[in-house]
Amino acid sequence: MPQDPDLALAADLRVTLGRATRRIKAERGDAGLSDPQFNVLAILLREGPTSPGRLAEHERIAAPAMTRTVTCLAESGLVRKEEHPTDGRQVVVSLTPQGEAEVAETRRRRDAWLSARLAVLGDDDRATLVRAAEILRRITSS
Repeated sequence: MPQDPDLALAADLRVTLGRATRRIKAERGDAGLSDPQFNVLAILLREGPTSPGRLAEHERIAAPAMTRTVTCLAESGLVRKEEHPTDGRQVVVSLTPQGEAEVAETRRRRDAWLSARLAVLGDDDRATLVRAAEILRRITSS
C-alpha cells in the first residue's frame, strides 16, 4: 500500500529540520552553554526580566530544574537574581551585559556557519530556500 505523500513529506521534513537544528545549535559562544541555558538567556533578551517560575513555564520544565539553571547562569555572571520589588518571596532574573554578549556571539556563530553553507549554493537553490523559509514561517505560525 503506497504511503500518503503528505505523511512522507512530513516525515522527511521532520528529520531534515531536526538535523539542521541540531547542527546549527552545535555552534556556541565561548561560555559553552547547554541548549536550556542558552534558551533562558534568549528568553530574557527577548522578554526582559522575569521570575524563574515564568521561565520554567515558558520552557515547559519543572521549577526546581529552572532554579538550578538560573543559579548556574548567575554563578557564571550571565544573569542577575534580584528580589522582586513587591513580593519578597520571589526573585526576578535579568540578563547581564555578559549574558547579552553571549547570546549575540552564539547567534553570530550560528549565522556565520549557515551563511558559509548557503554561499556555495547556486542562485536556483538559494531562491528555493527563500521560498521554503516563507512556507515554513507560514505553517509554523498557526
